[in-house]
Amino acid sequence: MPTATIAGSEVDLNDEGFMTDPTQWNEDIAKELAANIGIELTDDHWGPIRFIREQQAESGVTPTLRKVSKTGGFPTKELFQLFPKKPAKKMSYIAGVPKPVGCV
Repeated sequence: MPTATIAGSEVDLNDEGFMTDPTQWNEDIAKELAANIGIELTDDHWGPIRFIREQQAESGVTPTLRKVSKTGGFPTKELFQLFPKKPAKKMSYIAGVPKPVGCV
């Protein structure tokens, strides 16, 4: 399993660059991960990111875009604006959790 230093912390990654241990995550890591994919985090980004982390911690499964939208109350259109093209994948990456099942 590869490791990397992100925001001064050693983290475990899978082959696609997703963190494999959500407990290693912190907001500084999130900021650097976001920058890696061209996103500068604003206050609007943190709501969906925190929601994903909470849901993943509770269920052990990363929520899909639909769940983030329907259960989390974040409009799909807004998620596409905040995390362009592949919002579920990008949110999960930044949140330090595995990408959702079915996400390519």
